[in-house]
Order: sequence, then structure tokens, then C-alpha cells
Amino acid sequence: MFFDEAKIYVKGGDGGDGIVAFRREKYVPRGGPAGGHGGDGGNVVFEVDPQLNTLIAFKNRSHFRAERGSHGGGKKMTGANGEDLIVYVPPGTVVRDADTGDLLADLVAPGQQAIIATGGRGGRGNTAFKSSINQAPKIAERGLPGQELWVTLELKLIADVGLVGLPNAGKSTLLSVVSAAQPKIADYPFTTLQPNLGVVTLDHRDLVMADIPGLIEGAHEGAGLGHQFLRHIERSRLLIHLLNGASPDPLADFEQINQELAQFSEKLAQKPQIVVLNKIDLPDAQKHWPLILARAEAMGLHAHKISAVTQAGVKELIGELFAYLDELPEEELWEEEVPVFTLEQDRNFFEIEQLDDNEGWRVTGPKITELALQTHWHVSEAAVRAHQILERMGVNQALREAGVEPGDTVYLDDLELEWVW
Repeated sequence: MFFDEAKIYVKGGDGGDGIVAFRREKYVPRGGPAGGHGGDGGNVVFEVDPQLNTLIAFKNRSHFRAERGSHGGGKKMTGANGEDLIVYVPPGTVVRDADTGDLLADLVAPGQQAIIATGGRGGRGNTAFKSSINQAPKIAERGLPGQELWVTLELKLIADVGLVGLPNAGKSTLLSVVSAAQPKIADYPFTTLQPNLGVVTLDHRDLVMADIPGLIEGAHEGAGLGHQFLRHIERSRLLIHLLNGASPDPLADFEQINQELAQFSEKLAQKPQIVVLNKIDLPDAQKHWPLILARAEAMGLHAHKISAVTQAGVKELIGELFAYLDELPEEELWEEEVPVFTLEQDRNFFEIEQLDDNEGWRVTGPKITELALQTHWHVSEAAVRAHQILERMGVNQALREAGVEPGDTVYLDDLELEWVW
């Protein structure tokens, strides 16, 4: 089975905790703080492996977690950073956020990498909190959790030439004749149920040809699994539009497929085409050829007649393919859609929301999230520091103006606290 779609969970490694420690050495009776910082968590990195050609590796494994950072140590020792987790994917893999559909990466070049989930920052040890008025702080931070999300993977084959046409046009037969590929072939519709790739060689040169299952009316809307298959020719530089010479009306078939291509993608409809009438060994096909040739010339397209079974005209067609590709500019393989990057939001930005049924107040914001996660709230000195930060940020004043009362529950993200001022 050809696996070209997958949904997986990725999580960056959590940051290590900073620690509270003090120097304890002979002849140093009042050693200062010596708690080291936690290490950063590892990232989940996707890398293109040109040896892969499907997403089958994700069939039995769908969760990927990078290594967490080590906790800090005494004597100001910083914890080790977590190892990045490298996830190998085939060329042509498009990565999207499963919830929003946003493009995260389009991976096409061998060795190309993209960080999909970043590791959490390590917490600071008590050495970071020493000041002129607090020579022996007993405060340290927890590490922040790594980024986690579900992503979808979609494989788009990278081929020089894509074969398109209705079922039974002879695409698989042609691919088997011109390459070493061995697709399933039979004289009934939908023999091909998955895309096939073949390497075509001519005079020490080669090109990659992709055969996709036959298209039917409504393919652009997903009929006949059209969505899954049409995307595999989006990256092709040139299309062979193969027509069935035994069809009652090959010209109508030609118009139908072009319409499906246009409705799926305007870029796909504008790709260069070579119109090829197959099964020219049949009398009916010979009758159709003048109409096909005239229509192709009217559209400014190259046209050929062949018989994939007897191989008549096939050698000439292959020579035409190489010559045509030499004239075409290199295809831009990357996804046209560009990931959108916005300026990072002010970390001190926060919002206050009164919960229904007088169940309290919720404060959210980037710095609020970090403060809630990093603070050891059971340590009085750490809790006091956190309240001082909230005061400086203006959170406490904003809560008072909103109407908070002593005894009310205040949530910093999901952390539950009681308002006592």
C-alpha cells in the first residue's frame, strides 16, 4: 500500500529545572548561591531522507517526543540540553498544523530540515536571583514545557513528468514500457489504485515519470480519490495527457480532464502538456487522430500518437520529452503558500476574564503562562517574588479595577490561587 498521508503528535522536550544550592566548602563559611540552571529541551526536527519514498514509517508510530533537558546541579552546574529528535521524511513532504491547517514546512531537498516543535527553556537556578539585597536567594525556576501539537503529513511526489488521463487510457502500460516500473496492469477501470514512479533513461540521461490513478468527473472535488491523487502531479514540470484511442470520443475526454485540472489548481492547469493518443494500432484511434492533432495545434500543444502495447511511436515520444524538458525552466518545488510569521506578542500582555457564576477570574498572557509554570508556589520566597512580578506588570491593579474581592479565586492560566489583598 502506498502511504502518502499521516497524522502524528510531536512534542519538544521539557526544560530542566533550576535548583537551589549553596557553596559548602571548607574555609568558606558563608558560601553564596551555587544552584545551576536547567538545560533546554530538545527540538523535534523533520529532515528529508532521499532514500524514503512513502510515509509508511508513521503507520505504526504516531507519537514523537524529544529529550527533556537535565536539571541543574550544585556548584553552578548547568544541566545538559536535551537531544533533538530527528524525524526522517521523504522528499515532497508537506507539514501542516492539524488544528489550523497552517503550513509549517514544505520539505523537498535532501537534508533539508525544519523545527516542528521547539523544546522548552530550562529554568534558572538560584544563582540568577542573587542581588545586593538578597545575597542568599532560595528561589529557582521550573523548566518550561516543550511545544506540543498534532501535525498532518502529506506527500507530493516529485517527478519530471506526470501522466494524466481517464481510467484505461494506458498510463500504467506506457510507464511499464518506458521504465523499469512494474505497475499492475489489466483491461478494466481503476487497475491503478496508487501512484507509481518510474525512471526513464535515454543516452545516459534520465527523468522521473509519475503515473497516477485514472481521473474521473468530479476528481477536483475528491471523486475517485481525486484530491489524494491530483496533488502528486502538482510538482511535475511537464504533463503527458494520455488519451484512450479506443474511447468513443477522445476529444471529449481531453476536455474533461483539462477541466478537472483547472478546477483543482490553476497552476496545474497551466502546466505544459504533451497530448498523446494511445492505442493508435486500433482502427478507431486512427480515425480520431486528425481531430486530436488539430485541437492540440489550436492550443499550441505538442501532440503524438503511440501504441504502448506495440511500442509504436514510444521512442519518438521519449526523445520529445527530454528535448521539451531541456527547454523548460526548473520547477519551483516549494509550496506556493508561505508560512505566515507575525511579530512576537509583547510577553507582558495579559487579559482578565470573569468566569461565569462568580467562579472567579482568569488571567492569561505569555508572561502569565511562564510565571505559573516556572514558580515553585509552595516556596514562600518564590511565591512572594511571583506576586511582585504581577504587581509590576499591573495585573493586581487590573484585577482590583475589575472588581476582585478578598477570597475570590484567581486563575493564572490553570493555576488556582486565592485573592487575599
